[in-house]
Amino acid sequence: MTKQHSKNDSALKLFDSKSHAEFMRPLIVPPGQKISLAKDYDPGYKAHYLNKSDSQGDLQEVIEALKHYQDMLYAQNTYSLLIIFQAMDAAGKDSTIKHVMSGINPQGCQVHNFKAPSTEELSHDYLWRCSKALPERGKIGIFNRSYYEEILITRVHPEIMEHGRLPPNLINKNLWKHRFEEINNFEKYLVKNGTVILKFFLNVSKEEQKKRFLERINRPDKNWKFSTNDSKERAFWDDYMTVYEDMFNHTSTEVAPWHIISADHKWFTRLAVAGTIYAQLKELNLHYPKINEEKHQELLQAKIMLESEK
Repeated sequence: MTKQHSKNDSALKLFDSKSHAEFMRPLIVPPGQKISLAKDYDPGYKAHYLNKSDSQGDLQEVIEALKHYQDMLYAQNTYSLLIIFQAMDAAGKDSTIKHVMSGINPQGCQVHNFKAPSTEELSHDYLWRCSKALPERGKIGIFNRSYYEEILITRVHPEIMEHGRLPPNLINKNLWKHRFEEINNFEKYLVKNGTVILKFFLNVSKEEQKKRFLERINRPDKNWKFSTNDSKERAFWDDYMTVYEDMFNHTSTEVAPWHIISADHKWFTRLAVAGTIYAQLKELNLHYPKINEEKHQELLQAKIMLESEK
């Protein structure tokens, strides 16, 4: 680790072991427990931080440390890390990915945005398009939305199922229960094969979403971000909150728990996400590959040859 990291500054201490567990306690969905999204999770939560400037030093420390651990993840080539982001529109998924991954080597990171399924994707099972985008060993894969859309938007807008080409007899009252089980089993399988999963829901309030939508409309440089459909979907806000809560209660597991990250303050969102990724990578006890004696002798010979060049 670099000299800067060896100091083990405040931000890194905050996201180490017990300190991280305490920091994340108000943000995690305890596996096996029922939660209330509205009562248990505050979109405006910001831990002990007062404002953005109060957090910037810590954020930069954590992002700098992430570079180091991502480099070892890539070099060791044993684990892969899958990061899933789910959120309502304007919660800050894109900007969080941009800021948190700002220092990551592009060769070791893949970002996939999952929008409405294509004709080809609809010809397969709902996990197919995400399965083929999974990160390789040594890499970080980021899903901006994911297979969880199939138990979210399809429940709020059941008419979507009519275009899904699923046999009619399978669309019944047990469909969602089965999908919860399928997703849990899928994630358990991935974890048992070396993929670490981090799931983040960026929890923005309805009031803050409105504020961000208006900013997109009022600022010409942000007009491209806004769709009239975004404002129409606000009419289904309560429906979305209901299906999200049900999703958390059924798919936050020991191997892949959900983290509900307060998103009304983007600066806190970025810090909490970055810190959680850092803490997870640190727990893997990553290290650079060690070479055997034969390889070591080859390196020494190569060194002699290079140094003898005129």
